[in-house]
This record gives sequence, C-alpha cells and structure tokens, in this order.
Amino acid sequence: MSDVTTAPRAGELAALLGSRLCHDLVSPLGAIGNGVELLEMSPDFPDIGNSPEIRLIAEAVASARNRIQAFRMAFGTAQEDQRVPRAELQKLVDGISAQGRLRVQLDAEGDFARPQVRMVMLGLLCLETVMPWGGRVLVLRNAPGWRLIAECDRARLDADLWAWLSVGQGREAAPSEVQFPLLAELARTENRRLVAEFDQSGGEIAF
Repeated sequence: MSDVTTAPRAGELAALLGSRLCHDLVSPLGAIGNGVELLEMSPDFPDIGNSPEIRLIAEAVASARNRIQAFRMAFGTAQEDQRVPRAELQKLVDGISAQGRLRVQLDAEGDFARPQVRMVMLGLLCLETVMPWGGRVLVLRNAPGWRLIAECDRARLDADLWAWLSVGQGREAAPSEVQFPLLAELARTENRRLVAEFDQSGGEIAF
C-alpha cells in the first residue's frame, strides 16, 4: 500500500493555488517585456522606444510584473526554512510603491524567514486597501518582530473588516479584501501576536 499523506488545510491549498497562478502568469508577461525590448533595439523600428504606445505597453507590463511578484509572496506558499534577502524584499516594497499613491520605506537589515515576509506583504496590501488616496508606510524590522507604521491624510476604515487584524475575526471579506483574514490566519499559524490600530490619520500593524 502506498503511503498516504495528510490532506493540506484550506489555507495551505489557497497558498498553493496562489503560487501556481502567479508562476504561470509571470512567464507570458516576461515574454511580452522581452518582445518590447527587442522592438526598441531593432534597427527596423528607429525611435520606437520613444513612442507613447510602446512606453504605455512597457509601463503596463512592468506594473503587472511587480504586482504579481507581490501577490506571489503574499498569497503563495512559505516555509520557515526559506530565506528572503533584503534586496528581494526591497524590490517587493518598491513594486508596491510603484503601483499607485502608497509610498513605502524599508528599514530592515539581513535576510528574513519567508513567512515573515509574507506577513509584511499581506500587511502592506491591507494598508493599501485602507489608504486608497495614498500615504506613507515605514516597514521597520524591530527584531524579533516587525512594525508597519502608516501615515495618511484620509483613510477608508471599515471597522468590521479591520477587526480581522485587531481581534482576529471580522466580517466576510470580498475578493479584494482577502488579505485581511489571510494575515490573521497566518499570524495564528506562525504563533505570532498581531497588533493593529488605525484612524483617519494613520496607524500601525505589528507582529
């Protein structure tokens, strides 16, 4: 009889699905980006790199790749023995900043366990949801924990949604809000105390 392994939990299945989707989407986006670079270098199309159409395509591809890499870290699988160097985390943070009006600064040194980085990315996505008009976030590594300190002029705070982070249970999340229950679940899985508070001028997520 073959060995029977334990079925993965729902959260683990969701992470596997996230990894698979992001992995399969990165490749075609990379091909589009390479195609644009080849067009820009081709002598058959002089100055095509300065055309607004090509610039629009290149910017859209770069934005999509940044977003998928952030999603891959936030929603994909993460093992404790996997390490993420600071340079990679900086790229992920820069990708979040490049998406819109959220400006993220990283204050951390060393390399980090992947589940911790996954929690950081989920936290940033939560803050992005709360601050749709923009703001500033400092990602601070305060060993052995992390602090995501946010400032903004306006916020769209849904107390029943934020409750996932403050008390560990909240209202049913929409697809665009799935990062809230996922962060709460990951904190429980990693046995990390999650602290979160927010008002109209900013707040903090810490673990």
